Amino acid sequence: MALVEIENVHKRLGGSDILRGISLKVDAGEVVCLLGASGSGKTTLLRCINHLETIDQGEIKVAGELVGYARGADGKLRAERDRLTAAKRARIGMVFQRFNLFAHLTALENVTEAPVQVLGMSPDAARRRALDLLASVGLEKKAELYPHELSGGQQQRVAIARALAMEPRLMLFDEPTSALDPELVGEVLETMRRLADGGMTMIVVTHEMSFAREVADRVVMMADGQVVEAAPPEQLFSAPAHPRTQAFLARILAAN
Repeated sequence: MALVEIENVHKRLGGSDILRGISLKVDAGEVVCLLGASGSGKTTLLRCINHLETIDQGEIKVAGELVGYARGADGKLRAERDRLTAAKRARIGMVFQRFNLFAHLTALENVTEAPVQVLGMSPDAARRRALDLLASVGLEKKAELYPHELSGGQQQRVAIARALAMEPRLMLFDEPTSALDPELVGEVLETMRRLADGGMTMIVVTHEMSFAREVADRVVMMADGQVVEAAPPEQLFSAPAHPRTQAFLARILAAN
């Protein structure tokens, strides 16, 4: 069953077409990696899924529900009330390139904040959950440290734990290792591998080809705001069909 349904989505920004008729379905438990050059629309698509960006045409459903919109009696989409959008967005975790942790809160407090404030969880229950999540990303001994006392890889793992604290049904990752020093990339990717192994539905924008090859169920190549190719990783990496995919992979391999 498709958890995410994207149908003919268009997004315009500053007179430019950023997304041009994107259609894509992601099944529950599936890991999909989005590849493509800078400016291909990957990050914008992620931000549209959880309504951090509005769309100009088409529709996006998560678990069968529109996010950010409601369909009127005339069949047209209209913006829904913020409270309803916030409740739906709470079930969609997102991890950004920059860690976006609250600098004045410890790792533990960063993870407990949203469950208490948004889900209404008791502080004690949120603390127990947060400690379990920090342990799951290998940071149980760093719970009382502030972000500036953590490495970039540790901060990103706190950000992942923070997203998981909301018990999401979908996780979105926007190049989660791009701001990290090379020696710290592996620890974040390993955390993501464990999430995938646990059955989490994930859409990942990444340039980490080894991760896409080993972990993804499907790899989607984007170019100029469109999906130009989608295939299992063994097929896409060994025999890419579209010239844009061939050129992109050739550049990536040459750079490595």
